[in-house]
Amino acid sequence: MEPASGRDVAVRTGSEAPKPWPHTTACAPSLPGSSMDGEGAGAGDEPDLRSRRSLSSDRTVIPAACAGPGMRHAAPGRSDARRPRGHGMTAASSGPSTAPVDFGPFRLVAQTRLLLKDGQPVLLGSRAFDLLRVLVGNARQPVSKRELMAKVWPDVVVDEGSLRFHIAALRKALGDGEGAARYIVTLPGRGYTFVGDVRLSDAAAASQRQAVDPSYILPARLGRLLGRDAVTRAVAARLVAERFVSLIGPGGIGKTTLAVSLGHEFLETFAGQVCMVDLGPVGDPGLAVGAVASALGIAVRTADASPAIIAFLRDRRLLLILDSCEHVIDSIAVLAEQIHRQAPGTHILATSREALRVEGERVVRLAALDSPPEDEALDAARALAFPAVQLFVERVAAGESAFELSDEEAPVVAGICRNLDGMPLAIELAAGRVGVYGIAETARLLDGSFPLVWRGRRTAHPRHQTLAATLDWSHALLLEPERLVLRRLAIFVGGFNLAAARAVAADDVRGGEMVLDSLAGLVAKSLVAVRSGGARTTYRLLDTTRAYALEKLAASGEWAAVARRHAGYFRDSLPLRSHGSAETARAGSIDRDNIGNVRAALAWCFGEGGDPRIGVDLAAAAAPLFLRLSLLTECLLWTERALAMLEADMRGARQEMELQASLGVSLMFTNGNGERVFAAFESSAAIAERIGDLERQHRLLVWLNILHLRMGRYRDALAHAERCAATALQLGDPDAIAAADGLVGSNYNLLGRHAEAELLLSASLARGIPADGPVRLGFSTRNHAMISLAQTLWLRGRPDRAVSVALETIEEAVQLGHPGTHCIALLYAVAVFLWAGDLARAEEHLEQFIAQAKRHSLAPYLASGMGIRGEIAIRRGQAEAGVVALRTALGTLQRDRYQMRVTPFCCAIAEGLVSLGRPEEALATIDGAIERAESVGDLMCMPEMLRIKGGILAGRPDTAPQAAEAMLLRSIELARAKDALSWELRGAMSLARLWSRQGRHRDAAQQLAAVHGRFTEGFATADLLAARLLLDELERRAAGMSWPAPRPGPVAPPDDAPPSDGHGDDRRMQDRAPD
Repeated sequence: MEPASGRDVAVRTGSEAPKPWPHTTACAPSLPGSSMDGEGAGAGDEPDLRSRRSLSSDRTVIPAACAGPGMRHAAPGRSDARRPRGHGMTAASSGPSTAPVDFGPFRLVAQTRLLLKDGQPVLLGSRAFDLLRVLVGNARQPVSKRELMAKVWPDVVVDEGSLRFHIAALRKALGDGEGAARYIVTLPGRGYTFVGDVRLSDAAAASQRQAVDPSYILPARLGRLLGRDAVTRAVAARLVAERFVSLIGPGGIGKTTLAVSLGHEFLETFAGQVCMVDLGPVGDPGLAVGAVASALGIAVRTADASPAIIAFLRDRRLLLILDSCEHVIDSIAVLAEQIHRQAPGTHILATSREALRVEGERVVRLAALDSPPEDEALDAARALAFPAVQLFVERVAAGESAFELSDEEAPVVAGICRNLDGMPLAIELAAGRVGVYGIAETARLLDGSFPLVWRGRRTAHPRHQTLAATLDWSHALLLEPERLVLRRLAIFVGGFNLAAARAVAADDVRGGEMVLDSLAGLVAKSLVAVRSGGARTTYRLLDTTRAYALEKLAASGEWAAVARRHAGYFRDSLPLRSHGSAETARAGSIDRDNIGNVRAALAWCFGEGGDPRIGVDLAAAAAPLFLRLSLLTECLLWTERALAMLEADMRGARQEMELQASLGVSLMFTNGNGERVFAAFESSAAIAERIGDLERQHRLLVWLNILHLRMGRYRDALAHAERCAATALQLGDPDAIAAADGLVGSNYNLLGRHAEAELLLSASLARGIPADGPVRLGFSTRNHAMISLAQTLWLRGRPDRAVSVALETIEEAVQLGHPGTHCIALLYAVAVFLWAGDLARAEEHLEQFIAQAKRHSLAPYLASGMGIRGEIAIRRGQAEAGVVALRTALGTLQRDRYQMRVTPFCCAIAEGLVSLGRPEEALATIDGAIERAESVGDLMCMPEMLRIKGGILAGRPDTAPQAAEAMLLRSIELARAKDALSWELRGAMSLARLWSRQGRHRDAAQQLAAVHGRFTEGFATADLLAARLLLDELERRAAGMSWPAPRPGPVAPPDDAPPSDGHGDDRRMQDRAPD
């Protein structure tokens, strides 16, 4: 983080949704004392209007650069996009803010239509009041006469005489022109403009600021910005207009401080959507994109996180701050360019020591703070006009509350600031010593032998040399134990706690107490920053200080010993834990803040001169952490590297067991369901079985079951689920037993054993599977059991209960906050809704599912969602588009070896082809699906596949009616054998239609009534409504009555209906248990 060197530039001015600031050339003035460079357009160019997508036109927030003289706050501008918008509130007809605003002695209270002067009401007519609102709402912008009349007299035709009359009355009420008061100016030939100093009232501004609810944790302001008003306004204006700004400058110049300040200023503008990514702890450029994804809260399941980030940001309005880009510049530059090009609602603020040099970037070079020139007559008042002196005095006063700069000291302080080149960090460090040495002695030290002012010997980065000199001086002031501890603490990347500091900085000679004492001294001398939150206190070296101290560590010859202690500490702080164990869930000693230290330790261990043995242990211990944080690419990197470095005595031990399991999970989500995944899981499982680790066996068997299901190997999956249940019994863990029973029940459902499935699923849920115990990167076992039960209930003829459980499952998944679980709940609940014929509810939840799948780059789920859209299109009568969508989705899923959707999609494709008059293709499709399903045990939808085939045969003129009848009877018998009453009803309806066409109305009615009569609920669902209508007609025909006239509601089709049998909006939605 950079030193403090801000002020508010934006506030909320209404309760409406955010939108971009109005853009005028005045928003980006030239910067005195600083330079701005970059490619392309200047601040006066029109911004990309695509960033205004889906934003309200009733509110705007104005940067300080756009405000007129004296304006502290601004109000919403007009929605007229044909000219630059104003800075004030919109007129009443445009939905203005109701927050009170002040100008001069007046307060305008729009909500109560009240104008106060010094707290006393001012008599004002309604038209004059509306004119005032419009003009104040567009302060310092011309408002045409035509616009004023349209706003104030929206439904009345008036002439300019009426406007002039009310303007005159308004001026009189305001005392406009009396003395120095000036509010409304006539623009000849153009209209009027309000020139008063408009600002939100203090109470309203405070209330609006408190209303912000940030979605991301933004670091606290690092101090009051000094000397940065012009550049703050310029950066704010460019950021709004051009969307991509890089703050460039040497370390210690204040880039991060300015970025954090701007982030806070933009909180209102972006409705809390300001995400700051600290890239400093990311040591490997290849991991930088993943760090951005993690900061955005995206659970990435692919090797390249860029598509997930783009998909997440594409339709969002968000400010993304990328801090400290210089060491990962290649990867971040590519990502930033992609975001700028493909996510028009995202604005990017980057800080770096060099430009990213990509399309769309606008560079602002951050200059040092202005210092006074050499002037013997300089007094305190004149010196304090310079921001460098202001910063120095403020920092001294922070430690010495009674300090005031005297005229005598002013030239000395000015000399210190000049010698430090106006560098904020250097000034702060020097000011921190005044309490010990006084101003004169501090200046003498700076002018002495300390190399802080190497004039004429600067490299390409002169201010970096000055900063290095400052740090040399600061280092020389430390006690020897403090120097030792400082250089050893530099091994930490990011934050560390007291225990970590003691473990790494202490040695056999110097114990933990010395470390604690020295750490306290380093904190007091501003070389170590402290951050407290709740019960936790962490410490951190500034990046520039750490870089300097690392040089000292390298020169000391202690690097290897300190790095070994650092790696050993994190290895020991991460005892091997299984994925998803309660112990892992509760572990708080290692979390997101320490991931940088784990990375650094692993890099040292596996690098030249490192300790691979510690690295293997650390990689095995850290793998669950990487998985818990969705850092799959890193998990894959380190597990592969560790497995390659295994020594003989580690093979077949716990380390390999954990590494193989983590490798399998990482590969499954990043590289697909390949044989390497099987090999990794099976190797890990074999070790767990050999060493008798039942808990790990249980978890690995869960993963193997999932993998077999994803690949469509249902019988093999059941075998693993049953082994998982047996292992849970051996463990004696009630939660594991309940979860395993639920897993077996889900597998039973897929295999068509629905009665057994319901029994096991209900029992497992009754025993209380923990709702918050998801297998890492998989799913909640409770949620899994619930959604499987919902499907089982529908299949067994209880559609109302099925829909209720599906909705409950979704709600619980939302509360759990686990992306994978939420996606599974949505996907398979959609199946239940479609089975029940509730197309509206199904489509609503399908869109939620697709949005989640896009956000988290869940490719198989996304393809599944696109395929279901195709099924719905077929139901809507768009068979051609539906078949194309389904075939495309099916191709994607089969390429990824994700087979769980093959059967339902083939069923839908076959029905769509029949609708298109292509029965031969339909028959080939359903025959292939039946053959495949029989070979792998995919039997849940077998009765439905047989029914569809029977319908196709019934529609072929060259097929004997007996063949179709035999196929439909087979479907009904299989459904009855599998306790699938809902499938049986569909088969019975198809058979009834076939028999009716043959004149067997009474037989058709009797067999359909027998099935329909076994239902006890769901009579308002599509299938049962269609069955009732069909049954009524069959009974009329059996009695010799004719077909009735059409009536509203679901209607059974005529005798010559296509093989889909047209159950209204219930069209078959074959779906599966969660994967």
